[in-house]
Amino acid sequence: MIRRSARSAGAGLAVVLALSAAGLATAHGPDPTLSGGAYPQNQVLTFDWRSGAKPPAAHRTAILAAAEDVTKSRASKAATFSRTSGAPSLIGYGAGATCGPNGIACFSRSVADKRFTMWFRPQGHVFDWGTLKWCQSYATPPKGCYDVENIALDEFGHIEGLGHHANYADERDYLDAVVQTFSRTKPKDGWNAHKLGRCDVATLQKLYDVTAATKISTCLNIPTKITLAPNFTRVASGGTVTLTATLRMADDPAYGKLRNNAVTKRTVTLQRRPAGGSGWTAVGAMSPGSAGTYTTSIKLTAATDFRAVFAAPSDEGLKGATSPVVTVTVSSCTTSPCPVSTTAE
Repeated sequence: MIRRSARSAGAGLAVVLALSAAGLATAHGPDPTLSGGAYPQNQVLTFDWRSGAKPPAAHRTAILAAAEDVTKSRASKAATFSRTSGAPSLIGYGAGATCGPNGIACFSRSVADKRFTMWFRPQGHVFDWGTLKWCQSYATPPKGCYDVENIALDEFGHIEGLGHHANYADERDYLDAVVQTFSRTKPKDGWNAHKLGRCDVATLQKLYDVTAATKISTCLNIPTKITLAPNFTRVASGGTVTLTATLRMADDPAYGKLRNNAVTKRTVTLQRRPAGGSGWTAVGAMSPGSAGTYTTSIKLTAATDFRAVFAAPSDEGLKGATSPVVTVTVSSCTTSPCPVSTTAE
């Protein structure tokens, strides 16, 4: 593939790509991160058009659409973007762009000041590879043009703290990220992607965290851990025991803000067997509560082993887990007075 243009990651800035894990330069995984840290969670970053360098109307529409794309596809507590007259962050277009020699667009970011800038090279800018064409500059976009909304979404991703995605050599994973070193032109796959890719989202989730029920990007593969506790370790025959499972992500700093998170509103199944037996039977899905808890109440007439099982979902990046076995014993007493239930320690 002949690559025609590279976007600058902010010419003249002290912005350095810092790989978030070893090997990302040559292997598939979440986007690397930029230096400078992350904005506060759910920070609203306002911007306005740069005086004297206001993008053309169609370009402005596309940039505003890209800001909305971030809100809709971030799947995290990453910053959002909103155009407000007189805002401190500026987006410009034209010959004054501060991009490097190969950049069709570029940015700067200051987490401490909650500010950023974005620039777009003008239509017709001449590079050594040819002349820049923006799709929004035409009534009928021609082949070889760049989609402003796609490029702006990429730059907003950088502003959030995302570095260029590291693809496999054959780029079979190109569509897993919008934040790329090389943009594609119409009509190549990905030229008009208008939502963040799963590997963009994976890094945003690690940088900014998620709400409890948000699905974890399939670009991640985070181990989980599950525990199970009964409210009583012994009940009278016919007595009821309530079992509570707690599901969390791995307590590992490699997962950033996702570390040790409660995993809520998933499917956790309670299984049972006669105490000391070998075959497990599903009781059913446990009722989800808050902070990663799931409960089931059941009457017992014989000593029973229990375990909770979280099966790895096919639509998110969490590994499955099975709890240690807990045993609830049952008194054989049938006439009063019988032993009372024993609270679990």
